[in-house]
Amino acid sequence: MKLHELRDNPGATKKRMRVGRGPGSGKGKMGGRGIKGQKSRSGVAINGYEGGQMPLYQRLPKRGFNKPNRKKFAVVNLGLIQKFVDEGKLNAGETVTEEALVASGLVRRALDGVRVLAKGDVTSKLNIEVTGASKSAVAAVEKAGGSLTVKTAQAAE
Repeated sequence: MKLHELRDNPGATKKRMRVGRGPGSGKGKMGGRGIKGQKSRSGVAINGYEGGQMPLYQRLPKRGFNKPNRKKFAVVNLGLIQKFVDEGKLNAGETVTEEALVASGLVRRALDGVRVLAKGDVTSKLNIEVTGASKSAVAAVEKAGGSLTVKTAQAAE
């Protein structure tokens, strides 16, 4: 294959509609803009404009707040941890840490820490050490004979 033989797949690109190029084109005369009126003219930007009346989005009060420094956790379900143990990607004998979860591919990146939730069930005896966990997740791991410890936040953050 040579450079001049490169082509897009058939149907991958579509020719743009050339408007206002005579009646034979199918989009001649008014070019699909209808007759008269503000929208038929050029230089029109009327998204949300209400003829000078205060637009709806400005009349409504502002609501909500996004915390600028909030923590974002990678979420893992117990059922997935169990599945990875069964497949041999995680070692049940060792402590399951955040680093082990990232290394196994269960978590892509740890972000501000890993939080374990109780979806799915655990059959193996696991020792898990993570940044966060739901109460039901802790209960489920302890019921299976393991332990789930939550690391306390480091003082030097």
